[in-house]
Amino acid sequence: MKTSNLLMTGVMCLALFSCRKNENSQTGNISDEKNPVAAVPKSAINRFIREKLADSGYFKWAMAGNDIAWSALVQGDSILSVGYQPAGFNDLSHNIHAIDLNNANWKEAKQQVINLILENEKKDNPALTEKDVVVLSHTKLPSINVKVSRIATLKSLRGSKLVRYAEPIGYGAYMAGKAPSGKAGVESTLLNFGCGSNSAEPGLVAGTDYTNITPGAKQSWNYAYHNIPQAWTKSTGSGVKVMIIDTGVSPDQPNFGSLFNQGSSSGRTIQKLVTYPGGTPDDLCGHGTSMAGALAAPRGTSGSAAGIAYNSNLVTVHAAENVVILSQESVTGVTNAYILGGDDPNVKIISMSLGTIIDVSVIIDAIRYAYNKQKLIFCAAGTSNSFFGSFIGVIFPANQPEVYAITGMKDNLTERCGSCHVGSKVAFTVVMEKASNGRLALSTAMTGNDPSTVGGSSVATASCAGIAALVWSKYPSYPKDSIVARMIRAASLSQNKSNQFGWGNVDANAAVGQ
Repeated sequence: MKTSNLLMTGVMCLALFSCRKNENSQTGNISDEKNPVAAVPKSAINRFIREKLADSGYFKWAMAGNDIAWSALVQGDSILSVGYQPAGFNDLSHNIHAIDLNNANWKEAKQQVINLILENEKKDNPALTEKDVVVLSHTKLPSINVKVSRIATLKSLRGSKLVRYAEPIGYGAYMAGKAPSGKAGVESTLLNFGCGSNSAEPGLVAGTDYTNITPGAKQSWNYAYHNIPQAWTKSTGSGVKVMIIDTGVSPDQPNFGSLFNQGSSSGRTIQKLVTYPGGTPDDLCGHGTSMAGALAAPRGTSGSAAGIAYNSNLVTVHAAENVVILSQESVTGVTNAYILGGDDPNVKIISMSLGTIIDVSVIIDAIRYAYNKQKLIFCAAGTSNSFFGSFIGVIFPANQPEVYAITGMKDNLTERCGSCHVGSKVAFTVVMEKASNGRLALSTAMTGNDPSTVGGSSVATASCAGIAALVWSKYPSYPKDSIVARMIRAASLSQNKSNQFGWGNVDANAAVGQ
C-alpha cells in the first residue's frame, strides 16, 4: 500500500468526548441480573481506549471494567471470544501447541464454560440452546466465540477460574464505522483501509528508482542499503518456505501463478490459501500482492521487480479483508492462518503486515502455537497517517514477545519513514523511503510486469522476512534463534540497541556470511 492508504488508516479517528469517572471500575452501578438502561457511548469507550494506549502503549479489554466491556460487546456484534482451561492448569503459553482438546479435562472445562453462559443467558430467553450461543469452536486452541447479551454473563465469565479471557472481538469494526448486522449505522468503509493502491507506478527512472539486472528484471533502489545484491551471490532463499498472512494474492498476476518460476527463479513452489471466512485465496485489496512481491517475486525475464528471496517457496494466506484486524471474521482468519503456519513442518518464516490497536487474546494464542512450533515470526510495527493521532507506538501483534516487530526508515538512515511507528518493541528496520522525494520501495502490481511501489512498516516487514529467508537458506540446519542472532550481529545498531529502532538495518550480505 502507498503512503495515502497506510495501515491503520482511519482507525484512530476516535472521539475526544469526556468519559465517566467510573469507566475503569470493575462494577460501577451494574446490577447482576439486569443490563444497564443505556450502554456507555462509543465516544467514551474510544476515549478510554485512547487513554490506555497513551498510558501503557497498548490496550487489552482486561483493562476495562464490565460496563465498558459489555457496552463494546453489545454495540458491536455481541460476539465474545472466550479462552478456557481446566482449573489449576499452568503455563499454557508454553504448552498451547501440545494440548489435546479431546482430553476429558479440556472437554469438561469447555462444557462448564458453555453451561455458565447458558445459565446466565437463559434468564432472558429460557429456550436458548448451546447451538444458539456457541458460534465458533476452535479445534486447535482452547477458545470459543459465543453470542452474549447479558452483562451478568460477562461478569460471571470474568470471575471464573476456568476462563482466561472474555473479549468483545467485533467492536473494532464498529469503532471504525461498520454497523453490526441488523443495526442502523454509517455505511462501512472498512473494505478500503489500506487497499486499492497496488497499481503500476508511472515515471520510474532507471538508475535512480531501480537497476536493471539479469536475466531481465528490476532491482528496487532500496536493496543496496542492505547489501542484498551482494548477498544474492551466496543465497537466494532456495529451500526456505515463507508464509505471508495478508489479503491474499492477485489471480491476475502470472508472476504468482504460471510465471512464478522463470528466469533465475526455478524449482520452487507457491501455495495460495484462505482462512478468511467465506473468502477465496484471491486478493481483492492489493496489499497482499505487494507484500508477496517485495518478499518473493521472481527474478524473471519480462522487466518486473525481483523479490528479495526470489528463490524461496511461498505460501500466501488470505486472512483478512484489509490491513486492519477489526472484524471477528478477520480475527478468525488471522488466528487460523497462524495455526496453518504452525502445522506446516516446512514453513520456517511467517510474515504479517496486518495489525490493530487492540490486543486480541485468541490471536496471541495462535501466535504462541506457531512460535512453540519453532516458526520465526515478523510483524509490522504499524503505519499511520494524521487520523491516527499522537500514538506511534508498536501496534498489535507486533508488540508481542513472540514476534519481531519491523518498521521502515528513510534513506538518510536516521529518520523513520513519515508514517512508520517506532518504539522499544521494534527489532529491526528496513530502508524503504527516499528522504528527498518520498519514493517508496518497488514491488509487484496486481497485473502486468511494470512495478508498483509500496511503503510503511508493511513492506519493511516483508523485506526483513525476505532477508531472513536468505540467511536460513545458507544455514538450513540452524534453529530460528541462530538465524536471528546472525541478523542482529549484522545490524547497524547491534552494539547499541535503540529504544526506537531496535538493532537497526540488517546488512544481508554480512548476515549470510561467507
